[in-house]
Amino acid sequence: MSNAKALSLLEPADGQGVVPCCRPLTERPMSAAEADTAARMFKALGDPVRLRLFSAVASHEGGEACVCDISDVGVSQPTVSHHLKKLKEAGLLTSERRGTWVYYRVEPSVLAAMGALLTQ
Repeated sequence: MSNAKALSLLEPADGQGVVPCCRPLTERPMSAAEADTAARMFKALGDPVRLRLFSAVASHEGGEACVCDISDVGVSQPTVSHHLKKLKEAGLLTSERRGTWVYYRVEPSVLAAMGALLTQ
């Protein structure tokens, strides 16, 4: 299992799922902590190779992808590993080693947090 942290999520008092770390941008000005969390996410996605890798994982059948299935993004394998590490550090991906391969997934709560941040 991965030791990477996902975007901070809060458990609502009613126990009905999770809410994103940050409220929509149009609701109120962000706090410093919220801005830091969102900036890490956007910085990680600001690289075209990282965005392609994130998209490849998010759209892969079953919601997870083996690194062997997503490494064809026009850069060397060590560079793919570097970019996947950056996405994990930003909390956008989680990973699990199975034998010699590493499988990546985007947690649904991360997609929900990203979507909620940008909604009106």
